[in-house]
Amino acid sequence: MTPEEVGERLVALLTDDSPDAPPGEIVAGLSGGGPGHERAVVDVPVARWWEAVGTAKHNGALGCDYFDWLSAVDELDDGFRLVAHLWSTRRRHALLLRTLVARDNPVIESVVELFPGASWHERETYEMFGITFARHPDLRPLLLPPGFEGHPLRKEFVLASRVAKAWPGAKEPGESEAGTTKRAPMRPPGVPDPKEWGPRAGEGA
Repeated sequence: MTPEEVGERLVALLTDDSPDAPPGEIVAGLSGGGPGHERAVVDVPVARWWEAVGTAKHNGALGCDYFDWLSAVDELDDGFRLVAHLWSTRRRHALLLRTLVARDNPVIESVVELFPGASWHERETYEMFGITFARHPDLRPLLLPPGFEGHPLRKEFVLASRVAKAWPGAKEPGESEAGTTKRAPMRPPGVPDPKEWGPRAGEGA
């Protein structure tokens, strides 16, 4: 099956015109990568996430029986874009499943029951983005030290090391501390003024 056919097949399988169907549109598209490297991309509502993953796995024409990875992207006010990559070992095609999780209530159903290998990925995403995976059997910290506060891959998370230490990209090639001219230091996006946050807060106020 071509990537277009993979996406169209999943959309057709998930289409439900009954009055009791969960709200939300199901849309198929293609990833980038150029000829021969595209992937089918299917966006589904949060309420259909578990169903979409299960359908992609169990439907004979799709047969996406291999769970590759799962992660998320912080899209600020829009929420968190959750992405899973599945692969069919028999039919040799791939599928990117995506959904948008609300920022004010980032909860989605775990797919560990369908793919036990998703456990590590869901734990990491929970830790790094604060997305809760309902019915996950062991949603405990995975990478961060005990007592760590915050979710490092959220865009509002402050890069504390960049507050305490100058950003290397603040200099143009060829500039040095010994130079006669020195431009104003730059801060990368998301890093507050060291005089407003961190160990130097309040200096020069």
